[in-house]
Amino acid sequence: MDTPQVTAPPCAQPGSPGAQPDVTPTSGVLHVTVRHVSGFTVIGNHLAQHRGLSLVAIGLAAHIQSLPAGAKVGIKALTARFPESEARIAAALHELEATGYLHRSRVRLPDGRLVTRTVSYNRPGATATAPRPQPRHSEPPSVLAVLPTPAPPREAAAPPPAAVEVPPPPPAAPPAAPALLPPATPVHVPAPTAPRRQPAPLPHPHAPTEELRRAATALLADLRRHAPQLTLAEADIEALTPGVAVWLERDAHPDTIRHALTSDLPTPVKHPAKFVRSRITTLLPPPLPGTADLTPPPRRKVIVIPLQNCDTCDRAFRATEPGHCRDCRIDARQDLHTAAA
Repeated sequence: MDTPQVTAPPCAQPGSPGAQPDVTPTSGVLHVTVRHVSGFTVIGNHLAQHRGLSLVAIGLAAHIQSLPAGAKVGIKALTARFPESEARIAAALHELEATGYLHRSRVRLPDGRLVTRTVSYNRPGATATAPRPQPRHSEPPSVLAVLPTPAPPREAAAPPPAAVEVPPPPPAAPPAAPALLPPATPVHVPAPTAPRRQPAPLPHPHAPTEELRRAATALLADLRRHAPQLTLAEADIEALTPGVAVWLERDAHPDTIRHALTSDLPTPVKHPAKFVRSRITTLLPPPLPGTADLTPPPRRKVIVIPLQNCDTCDRAFRATEPGHCRDCRIDARQDLHTAAA
């Protein structure tokens, strides 16, 4: 009884071959995983860890995949839901379209209206299975049944006589599955384009001369020394010469014309001839006013009627000639009528 008995193996010391390694990372993220039983969406790692998408695009794709069918996913609706601006949300939608997670198209409805249809793909490039038709609550219960109901078990019957053979009943045909509705084919309708505005006609001088034509041609050919982007072809110089001649005809200095054509150039100048033509027509100065236009109009002469003193009552009144005032003339007329009566 005094001999010690070993009832359990000794614990393995750290570092011994039988010890379990510690799998807890010393840095980085630690996951506490709880299994979801409702209200969750499956997102693939190809989206959550996509190296070509921004965080806004990945979060937006996850949000769109969690929405039910028919939810509004336009830029206005997403801007009202999230704090990001319309520009960031639009850029994220373009990223998802470029990588295949989203597809937007214009579809014409049976009533003639055009709407934007958005299709979200949880795995771009994979073959999607046809969706099963959703039953409607207004249909009768017989239509809602998709799978055949098992027949009730038959009661065990007594075996028939040996002389009579009863053929087995034919197997019941399973009910036909409801036909799947074909997916709607999006109709791509081109967006209406605004009518193209015709350029303004190139002005022509009223009195074209050889000197005007030569000076305008030299000014156009010299533009490439001041702005290499405005190197014009010989045919373009011939076509634009009348417009520059109008500037010279209206007493515009060559330096003024050159500054108007070469200042504030866009980068790059794709069509130099069209750019110079637009500057010539839109910045054309008006003709200088003549001497008659600069002369102020003559002032009207004011005629002042002088004051006169009445010969009878010595009252002052305005008249061109001396005489009687109005009251004295009325009194004298009344006296004449009274004397005549």
